[in-house]
Amino acid sequence: MEVSRIRALRGPNFWTRLTALEAVVTCTECEADLDQLPNFLIHLRALFSDVKPLRPFGHKDPITLAHALEAVSLGLQAAAGCPVAFGQTMSTPERGVYQVVFQYTEEPVGRLALELAEALCLAALNAGSFDTTRALARLRELDEDVRLGPSTGSIVHAATARGIPYRRLTEGSLVQFGWGSKQLRIQAAETGNTSAIAEAIAQDKDLTKMLLEAAGVPVPRGFIADTDTQGWEIANKIGLPVVVKPRDGNQGKGVAVNIETREQLSAAFKIASEISRDVIVEQYIPGHDFRMLVIGNQLVAAARRDPPAVIGDGKHTVAQLVDEVNTDPLRGDGHATALTKIRFDEIALATLTMQGFTAHSVPEKGKRVLLRNNANLSTGGSATDVTDEVHPELAARMVTAAQMVGLDIAGVDLVAETILKPMEAQRAGIVEINAAPGLRMHLSPSFGKPRPVGEAIIASMFAQGDNARIPVIAVAGTNGKTTTVRLTAHLLSVSGKRVGMTNSDGVYIEQRCIDTGDCSGPRSARNVLLHPDVDAAVFETARGGILREGLAFDRCDVAIVTNIGIGDHLGMNFINTVETLALVKRVIVQNVAPHGTAVLNAADPQVSKMAQVCPGSVTFFALERQHPVLNTHRAQGKRVVFCDDAHIVCSEAGQEQRLALTSIPLTRNGTISFQIENAMAAIAAAWALGLEWSTIRAGLTSFVNDAQTAPGRFNVFDYRGATVIADYGHNPDAIQALVQAIESMPATKRTVVISGAGDRRDEDISRQTEILGEIFDHAILYQDQCQRGREDGEVLALLQRGLKNVSRTKEISEIRGEFLAIDTALATLKPGELCLILIDQVQEALDHIAQRIAEA
Repeated sequence: MEVSRIRALRGPNFWTRLTALEAVVTCTECEADLDQLPNFLIHLRALFSDVKPLRPFGHKDPITLAHALEAVSLGLQAAAGCPVAFGQTMSTPERGVYQVVFQYTEEPVGRLALELAEALCLAALNAGSFDTTRALARLRELDEDVRLGPSTGSIVHAATARGIPYRRLTEGSLVQFGWGSKQLRIQAAETGNTSAIAEAIAQDKDLTKMLLEAAGVPVPRGFIADTDTQGWEIANKIGLPVVVKPRDGNQGKGVAVNIETREQLSAAFKIASEISRDVIVEQYIPGHDFRMLVIGNQLVAAARRDPPAVIGDGKHTVAQLVDEVNTDPLRGDGHATALTKIRFDEIALATLTMQGFTAHSVPEKGKRVLLRNNANLSTGGSATDVTDEVHPELAARMVTAAQMVGLDIAGVDLVAETILKPMEAQRAGIVEINAAPGLRMHLSPSFGKPRPVGEAIIASMFAQGDNARIPVIAVAGTNGKTTTVRLTAHLLSVSGKRVGMTNSDGVYIEQRCIDTGDCSGPRSARNVLLHPDVDAAVFETARGGILREGLAFDRCDVAIVTNIGIGDHLGMNFINTVETLALVKRVIVQNVAPHGTAVLNAADPQVSKMAQVCPGSVTFFALERQHPVLNTHRAQGKRVVFCDDAHIVCSEAGQEQRLALTSIPLTRNGTISFQIENAMAAIAAAWALGLEWSTIRAGLTSFVNDAQTAPGRFNVFDYRGATVIADYGHNPDAIQALVQAIESMPATKRTVVISGAGDRRDEDISRQTEILGEIFDHAILYQDQCQRGREDGEVLALLQRGLKNVSRTKEISEIRGEFLAIDTALATLKPGELCLILIDQVQEALDHIAQRIAEA
């Protein structure tokens, strides 16, 4: 078995809406039928008993080693605690070659699972050994390292429940919610609204106390000490016992409480000074330690924190009791579990000494032994939810404290005898305010009720009903995609929106090009959704990007499919038929939002039947108003767009809007059929998005299809009285559409300049010149530098083959180089003639043509 071409499908894709890995797996003849290897399953289950049955329900074909790889990859992840279920294995047209697809929740974990599954399957195949326990431990460890922590995870989960899209921007906890101009970001429990100044204030405990005192909020009295000697003087001044803590710190690091002797203070001062240059010595307030979570202007959760402790049994030492407590599966080394393992460090040993114990002491049965005086969860403490017990006046004080510092989300540390009374009615004080507070104690308290704090944070960021999405339009098809994208983007711009657009020419933000080249894949689309100046996005969605990585979005508002042609990369990536190609392109239709619309070409059978899988509504368009699919849809009162009496007509439930073709320059007064279809698709998209008809009319009139606004899309030039057309048409269907348009344009002689993409099928390359040869007098065939895997002269020979039996083309020239071919054609042109130049290097070729026209 050989595993190759592993792809991470990070968005909705050909197989599933879920994130998944896809691998190409090649099996030997025996491996392609496990019935020939009866001992394999016995060995496999001996090594990994949790593997699910390999034969899917209703599957009658032979079960292969590829099926085993899929099942084991899924099974290992599931056994490691990952919530995965989807898997599929499909044979390809190549004998013994399979596509294996399985779900992952974290990409590195999925990749490791595939690697381990391959090793396990080969071990079973060869009756070898495999350490399944170690493999699962590796997966669990990696999953804990890479997945979001509990605080960030709870916020993401809350956003997802509200339909708010998110994207993880780093391997850490920096996450973007929403798209374009509606985006907001968080990092753990900090939001984009969290002020850097407020965070700096919270870090400075002395400044925080000063501000709280100014607001009349009780705080313990204390001062900064430069040395432990000065610290002891302060302690005696304010009265023992005291608390020693670093001025700049978090998570309880370096904090020592209930200090009563000089020796204890010196030891605590040493630890605190390693964290911060300045050390605070302040009053110790006896009572319980409470963490109060303030979000916006509300106290949303409260927890009593208890310091880490063990209970003696009269048999085991303190160290052994700590080890036993740390075996609890709820305790981990980081923040991924409900509790953290108890630290057995210098502070723990010092705390034991204060109680008259050492690590080797054996406490009597029932004796509670503290390992720390502070109760932070990060050092092994526990939490009890007390949200429902908080006195309203005390809650108001917590909100005041957070607002005085300036934090939108704050963890307020309160020491008090009880939270049932106001602070003034007892001895109580706020000892610290934390930015980016941990949420774990509220999400999974050791005791009491979990609180929906993630939901509260999302509610503070986004108003009720706001899903932080901008309109997304996806355009797929064989031909017409780029023009449709550009026209749709233009209509949205006229409506006042700032538009981000991707197509095969580049990435554009408000008509400014920020990247060049073929940008019709998901990476470019994701970049647009990241941009803060985008109110709407229009994406050309190419077949290659869908197969390579899936979609850049989870759903779109409008999906346009222009047509499905026979020349669009058939024979690549196991896509050998138009029917299979249609399944790839319909992915955007399958992922239309329930409130969204699919705009489909009724005249293309492969496109029109995509309506069956659209979760939203459907608008059909066609040149022929009496097309059966269109008529049926129209009879049901649904939206249709068609051509009638030199108008584009938009009809719904008997109501019509008529748009004169003469006012749509793109169509050249209605003479270019494929441009009419492109216009109809864009109009239907704008209609679906609720644009005013006056806006749509203005946009259609003002859209200019020249080399600047739509490079390589039927760009028409005048050259010394001759008509020159530059187009990027590169498959038989595009050529056929061009021929129909050019036949309506008068010319005394027609010349075509053409090459062929070497990665297309032989028959598709020849078919192009076969079509062109019926209406052009002179064919100039050129070979470009990049032959895409073809031998020298091979593409020219295929182009020549297509011209062998044509009726019109009698003059044939062969040229090496695109620009030389263009110059050759222009040199022979006379007034009244027409030349079609099928360009390859779009912008470079257009610039070359423009230069020659300027020189003329």
